[in-house]
Amino acid sequence: MKKLNVLFLAVAFAVSSVVSASTEPTKTENVLGKEIKMLLKNPSFKIEKELTAYVTFTFNESGEIVVLSVASESEVLENFIKSRLNYQKMDFQLDSNVKKYKIPVRLVEE
Repeated sequence: MKKLNVLFLAVAFAVSSVVSASTEPTKTENVLGKEIKMLLKNPSFKIEKELTAYVTFTFNESGEIVVLSVASESEVLENFIKSRLNYQKMDFQLDSNVKKYKIPVRLVEE
């Protein structure tokens, strides 16, 4: 019975720590998402179906985006994202603890 109480207590601590963890995006993440959305507006190609990608990027010393990878089934989308995002200057303070960012990108027909 004592082992069962200890196990229950351990599970309670684990669950409470997971529930209390903050999953809300920070202000920097919100601003970054809006900036990237603006940069990817009005693609130069026709979107016939929903296109998705996962973009991994970092920032150089000048505060410019450096795209590290684009994971997508569409080569056109990969090239579009790279051409629009690479070396674009961001005008806000970045979190120095974050080295790489990974964001989902979804383009749909308007």
